[in-house]
Formats: sequence, C-alpha cells, structure tokens
Amino acid sequence: RVTSRDQVVSLTLNLQTFMDSKITETTLPSTGKLCEMMKLHRKQKKMCRRGKGVAQTLMDSIRTSVVECNYQFRNERWNCSLEDPYRQNLLRKGFKETSFLHAVSSASLVHTFARSCSRGRIDRCTCDESKTLRNEEAWRWGGCGDNIKFGLKFTRRFLRRAKHRGKDVRAKVNQHNSRVGIKIVKSNVETKCKCHGVSGSCTVRTCWRQLSPFHIIGQQLKAKYEKAYKVDTDTNIANGKKHSLTILPDSSNSVMSHTSPRTLDIVYIDSSPNFCKKSRYSKGTSGRECNKDNTCHSICCGRGYNVMTKTIFKSCQCQVIWCCDLNCQRCLREEEVYTCK
Repeated sequence: RVTSRDQVVSLTLNLQTFMDSKITETTLPSTGKLCEMMKLHRKQKKMCRRGKGVAQTLMDSIRTSVVECNYQFRNERWNCSLEDPYRQNLLRKGFKETSFLHAVSSASLVHTFARSCSRGRIDRCTCDESKTLRNEEAWRWGGCGDNIKFGLKFTRRFLRRAKHRGKDVRAKVNQHNSRVGIKIVKSNVETKCKCHGVSGSCTVRTCWRQLSPFHIIGQQLKAKYEKAYKVDTDTNIANGKKHSLTILPDSSNSVMSHTSPRTLDIVYIDSSPNFCKKSRYSKGTSGRECNKDNTCHSICCGRGYNVMTKTIFKSCQCQVIWCCDLNCQRCLREEEVYTCK
C-alpha cells in the first residue's frame, strides 16, 4: 500500500497510464473526472476542483515531470520506466531514484503553475505582478512574467494537503527532496528585459521575470541525484526521539559523514539495486536499445548486445527552395540497431 507521504510522486506515477492512453486535448475528461483519475486525498481533490484550469495544469505538471525523468535517465539502467507493478514497489523504498521523482515532481508543480498563470490558463491568478527591480526612471515593469509566487504558494499548500505526512525517516527524506525541487525552481528565475526607444536606443526597458526552461531544472536535479547522500536520523539516547537527517559515512562522502545534508542535497535511505535483471523494481535491461560506442556496456551490464538491421525512411537530398522552403526526398536507409542480451 502506498502511504500518503508518497503522495506527490504517486500523483506522477498514477498518471503514466493516462499519459500513454489515446486521450487528446480535445477529448479530455471533465475536471471532476481528471481529479478522480489522479487519486488525490480529499483536501487535494478540493484544490483540484477549485477554479478553471487547475486540473488541466496538474495533468500538465505530471506530464512534464515524467517526460523530463524519461529524458534524464534515457542512458541509465533505470530509465524512469513507471509501468505497473514496478512503480508501486519502487515507491515503497527510499532509493535515489525515488528521491529524484519526489524532487522533479515538486519542481514541475511550481514551474507548471507559474507558467499557466502567465498564459491565462488559471482563473485564480494572472501574470507575475512583483516589482522587485530597482525603481529607476528608465525602467518600466511590463511584459507578462511567470507567476512564481502563485506556483510556490499552490505547491506548498498542495503538499500540505496530503494527510498524515509522517514523521519517520522516509517521510523526512521525501519532504526534504520535495523542498530541493522547489528550491531549484526558485533559483532559476531570471529578469528578461526588452529595450524601447528611437533608433534602437534604450530609453525605456520593459522587464519581466521568467523561469528557465524545465529541461534546465531537470539537468540540475539529475546532477544533484548523481551526488546524492545516504542518510538516517539522529537518535537522542535519553528519550529515543528521532530528529534531524544525518549523512551516513561511505567511501564517497567520508568528509561529509555525520553532518546534516544541505538544503539542495538530494538524499536517500535505501541502496538501489543495479536494475540489470528483472526484479520487483524494474523489468531489467534485456531488450533495451543502446549505443554501441557509449552506453551498451553499462546498460547491458556486461552481458553483450544483439545487432539487427532495420530499414527506415529518412529525409535525403534536401534542397533550399528560394528563401525559406526546404524540399526533401524520402529515402530508404538501413540502420543497425543494438539491443541488450
């Protein structure tokens, strides 16, 4: 049984089936049905139904986090495959991979809701209205910035609505990693400006705040995953009360051992399996496509790979027609495909 402390990542995983279905933008279920499909807790469901665009934005957030996870782990033994029954077993453990899912899911919530506000998709918010720039006469606040403030507020409230969030070590780890995702998004806000004036002068600048593309955030979270720390909680011997997370010693983090993780460190509690063979957590790597020069040795776990020739259509003999048209022919090509034994 997946507990409520896994609610954010469970939200992401439960929609994998929905994403793989043939439902399109024009055949979307009603708001009520969308909220039911996401298997939310009662208070989260209430937030989902409150106002135009919230349910759709939650779905967009899920899609964004899963697509980014798939991309970041495309060359890894675990490639963010979220099919049943592996996903539920993965959720019950505190692997590095589960920690990444918590971080990327929370980051996607903030990012997607901030963007949806600026694009007018949610009736409860608009563009970012912050005026944090210096009050210079030559500057004028304008444009339509991403509403980071609303994205942060909604995400924090949404996460708090998962009842019985838990106080054990896994709950603390999940909450910590969710905060990492949120902080990474906050650190990826930049001010964009556009000049206005005669003959290209910059007498007035229109400025707005904009979030970095989500793939940038995904890259940063993947880098944090690569340097993740294994942790446990300290225990007060006098009263047996568990409190802060503490980094456990190992060969890679001996300097950091017995200290608390930093606010931007991804942490985990269970050592991951190698994901080479089919197990409760993945279907293994047999049959996975790989690149013989770069990834086959690692992904195939030293078992070797099969080679087959596939005939495909590719664009060829392309010609530029006048200014802006590209005219190409469709040619049959043979291509070698490598799959793990």
